[in-house]
Amino acid sequence: MALYTRFLKFYTLLNVSSKSVNLCSNNQRFSYLVYKKLKDNVHVLKYSSQQGNIHTTSIFFKRRKTAEEKKAPRVLEYPKVKGELVGVWKDITVGELANVLNENVSYVQEIFLNQVKGSKTVISDMKVLQQGIRRSGRRMKIIAKPNNNTEKEVIDSDIYPRPLALKSELKPRPPVVTVMGHVDHGKTTLLDALRHSSIVEQEFGGITQHIGAFSVVLESGARITFLDTPGHAAFSAMRARGALATDIVVLVVAADDGVMEQTLESIRMAKEAKVPILVAINKIDSPKANIERTEQMLMEVGIQVEKLGGDIQAIPISALKKQNLGQLTEALVLQAELLEIGADPTGPVEAVVVESKLDPNKGKLSTVIVQRGTLRKGDILVVGTSMGKVRVLRDAEGSIMKEVTPGYPAEIEGWKDLPSPGEQVLQVETEKRARDVIRVRQNKIAVEKQQQDAIVISEKQAHHEKEYKEKLNYKRSLGRYKLKNEGPRKPEIPKDDDPTPTLNLIVKSDVDGTLEAVLDTLDTYNSPECKMDLIHYGVGAVSENDIELAQTFNGIIYAFNINCPTNIQEMAENLNVKIKYFNIIYKLVDDVKEEINSRLLQKEIEETIGEATVLQQFEINQGRKKVAVAGCRCTKGMLRKSAMYKVVRNQQVVHTGQLTSMRHLKDEVDVIKNDIECGLQFSDKTIIFEPGDTIVCYQKKMVSQVTSWDPGF
Repeated sequence: MALYTRFLKFYTLLNVSSKSVNLCSNNQRFSYLVYKKLKDNVHVLKYSSQQGNIHTTSIFFKRRKTAEEKKAPRVLEYPKVKGELVGVWKDITVGELANVLNENVSYVQEIFLNQVKGSKTVISDMKVLQQGIRRSGRRMKIIAKPNNNTEKEVIDSDIYPRPLALKSELKPRPPVVTVMGHVDHGKTTLLDALRHSSIVEQEFGGITQHIGAFSVVLESGARITFLDTPGHAAFSAMRARGALATDIVVLVVAADDGVMEQTLESIRMAKEAKVPILVAINKIDSPKANIERTEQMLMEVGIQVEKLGGDIQAIPISALKKQNLGQLTEALVLQAELLEIGADPTGPVEAVVVESKLDPNKGKLSTVIVQRGTLRKGDILVVGTSMGKVRVLRDAEGSIMKEVTPGYPAEIEGWKDLPSPGEQVLQVETEKRARDVIRVRQNKIAVEKQQQDAIVISEKQAHHEKEYKEKLNYKRSLGRYKLKNEGPRKPEIPKDDDPTPTLNLIVKSDVDGTLEAVLDTLDTYNSPECKMDLIHYGVGAVSENDIELAQTFNGIIYAFNINCPTNIQEMAENLNVKIKYFNIIYKLVDDVKEEINSRLLQKEIEETIGEATVLQQFEINQGRKKVAVAGCRCTKGMLRKSAMYKVVRNQQVVHTGQLTSMRHLKDEVDVIKNDIECGLQFSDKTIIFEPGDTIVCYQKKMVSQVTSWDPGF
């Protein structure tokens, strides 16, 4: 035993965690086991002897918990964290670290043992940085380098229009006149008569679907820039852009139709843009023309003409027969002189985009109207997040122009990205400056999107927290009982079991404005009967990517006013992809409706064949039972024995079923015609008839559904 005691002391001094030692003395074998240290660094051993062997264990020396200790909640104690936590980043400078620590540069040099010098010295070794911060009694965490100059950079790098020019700097320019009005009231015909052209004959369906800009020289020698806007209901955005970019609005109203829906919209847009209005009452040569009624209708909507005591000129004309066009042009020139229209032709160019398109040969093109400065070849322009260098300038006839002064339209070739209609064009000095402006504007858009996303995220988070708290309170109220999942376990990958049919579309158009009108029209669709998904849209011809997308999503490609290359057509035929060509917007919408109708499931309806009125109930013997028979007279249509019947009493259906017998007098018949009496026996023998009941004969049939989508035209 003395040997055991001495060995235990020696073993404890060695501080061995767990070993097995065998000693042999006096033909005895000893086994010693030492277990791991406990919290107080003391070995608890247990000695037991069995057949000359010695074993150690800690089980019998473990203290059991009292009842109070078992009931007490378990508390986890963590060591207190010392030192302030500061955020640093890679390649931080001494000056930046001093700002983070709210100390001066000398203090930073001291904690780094004077191994760093000036405030611009970069600390690249993260280990050295950590040691220095530990000397200051703080802890560090790695963060991204903050960008505190973002807002200043956005303000300084973006470009804005110049302040308004002084009156002495203004030079006369042609007025920009926008022709607006309802569809088919003769706007394009009027412009054809003024410029001696035949544009209306080139338009599909006789309606304008683009916004056109061109300069016209009148017989008096005066120049006027005209904007021709579409009158169709789908092109409201184009009309709004035309109203904002104009000096005078010519409101064309047909004398035979009067004020219509798009006429009211044009008046509203002109008033919102604060643009003077000149009324042209067209189609005075029509047999149904009524000028007085048209003027009265205009006064009712707030346009008081001079003839009725107002200050708005109204000239009755006939664009088709070119009547009174001289009076209209004189009124335009007089109105322009009263407005004293002028612009500054010097300095950087400022313009507005009227229309954009993608030409397969020339590339990205846009039509602009210069508002300030002089546009020349080689100028670098910025529109929104698009930039371009002017390669070619063309007028409405396609002739190349050397320069464009304020008030004149021009087609620009040389854009890197297709500009959006209605955007403002600004000139910059260099391409580097243009890229800086675009980058800043993209950052602005990203920040706005982040703010919008943050609002949506916060709303979803609040909704989730509300549901979680309600579920947590309910779970706590159950006590010792566990909350079970409701229903079967949900699959990890949810299956799409929605039986609603879907129509996938790809829309390609010739110009951006027309594409916008088509998309706005499709956006009015909101019907639960069939889903409509717009896979892709764009300006230009149909590409191979469009064909592959249509094949993947089983979609239809709508090509509006564009042609498809031969190789693309062959590719579409091989892949069974539909490409539909349209050049009139309402025909495109009608075809989309037909596609939706073809995807709708058929529904079952009840078609009424005839009706009969119960005159009296009779009872006949069938074996040992008495069966009720309805004595009726057919009052509408006819009755067929093989059809379905329902008994209506006090406008409520009391029975539905089939017949077992239909008799006229004593003969069994299959059909009872109108105003003939008959006896009807139903398969249900328990039904009781009352005089005055209505028996309706009908049949069930499946019919195709029709979409309820109304695009507004």
